[in-house]
Amino acid sequence: MEPKTVGRENGSRPARHVEPQTACNALAAGTVVLTLEGALPVEYLNPGDRVITRDSGMAVVTQIRRTRRVIPAVAIRAGSLGNTRPDRDAVFPARQEILIRDWRAGALFGASQALVPAARLVDGEFVRDLGPAEMDLVELVFDAPHIVYADGLEVASALPAMADA
Repeated sequence: MEPKTVGRENGSRPARHVEPQTACNALAAGTVVLTLEGALPVEYLNPGDRVITRDSGMAVVTQIRRTRRVIPAVAIRAGSLGNTRPDRDAVFPARQEILIRDWRAGALFGASQALVPAARLVDGEFVRDLGPAEMDLVELVFDAPHIVYADGLEVASALPAMADA
C-alpha cells in the first residue's frame, strides 16, 4: 500500500455524495490500515495510535468504536479501482465512503474527486453487492474527519462524537 499524500490540493475537500450522518464509515475486521508503525489490521488499533491520512499526513486516533452488526456489504476486487487499488480483495459496508479521484469522479459526479458510498460503485463484476452480511466493524475516530488508507483505498473515517448542546 503506497500512500498518495504528495501533490494533494491544499484546502480542497472532495464532493460528498451522502449526508455524513447517513454514512457508515466503519471498517470490517481484517481491513489493513496504514499507520506510522506500519500496515496493521484495523482491529489491532487503539486510541493514541498514529494513522497516515491523505488530508493531514498523520492523525492520532482519539476513540475506537467496535460493533458487530448485520449490514449491507460490498466486495471490491483487487485492482478494480485503479492500479493496486485496492491492493487485495476487500469488503466494506455499503455506506462506507470511498474517495475516488479518477475518471469515475468526473463521469459520475462531475468533480475531480468525490466521497461516495461503496454501494454507488457497484458494477456487478468488479464491485459486487453482497447483500446483508454480519460484520465486526471498527470505527476510527479522530479529532476531525480524515481520509485514511484501508486495503489500498482512501476511505472516510468516522465522525467525531458531537458535543452535547
